[in-house]
Amino acid sequence: MFAHRLTIDPVELAFTDRLGGVSASPYDALNLARVGGDAPEAIAENWRRVLEVLAPDAAVLCDMQQVHGNVVAVADPAAVDAPVCDAIVTDRPDVVLAVRVADCVPVLLADPSAGVVGAAHAGRKGVELDVVGATVARMRDLGATTITAWIGPHVCGGCYEVPQQMQDEVTAIEPATLATTTWGTPALDLGAGVRAQLERAGVTVEHLGPCTLEDSTLFSHRRDADGAGRLAGLIRVRA
Repeated sequence: MFAHRLTIDPVELAFTDRLGGVSASPYDALNLARVGGDAPEAIAENWRRVLEVLAPDAAVLCDMQQVHGNVVAVADPAAVDAPVCDAIVTDRPDVVLAVRVADCVPVLLADPSAGVVGAAHAGRKGVELDVVGATVARMRDLGATTITAWIGPHVCGGCYEVPQQMQDEVTAIEPATLATTTWGTPALDLGAGVRAQLERAGVTVEHLGPCTLEDSTLFSHRRDADGAGRLAGLIRVRA
């Protein structure tokens, strides 16, 4: 159920894998997607199982309608619809923030002392737009000072092949993304780009990996195309 799960009191965070859910093939089994061909009742049961283990006493789940941008929303537990954004932050206890991915970089951030947490979705466009830098700034607006970030499972630089022109465009904005595939073609290392952006923002970074394309216990759009489900990064401050 969890590729990684950590507690840094009072913060709890986790990145899921694809095990322990009820979704049928090709989404088997712990698919946490918002959209796609999976049965809605299966996705709902998957979420119930995850939250029952991670945060059985939490009041509410706040997630996002992700669009590959750099808009950061402050979580509103009373909202009917999830915000259209690629990062979400809160200073409220027992609000579970969620980010979904299937190759993009999921980032969870926390200042445990200040009780401020965030979750960000950094795909190629998000790296170009520095969505994690925007997330850090919004967390500081809420009172965060000493922030740690955890980079979850995502496609690695050795697997993320791109056209030469795309590599040139992205590396011109974030040089740390420069990579070569294991078979010698142009690639992007989005995780390295996210790490560089976080470190420039004064954030301590923990890299948890592994590569979503290489690890069959994780969802990968590059590997499975429309048959890929979504894993999630989740974080909350426990009351």
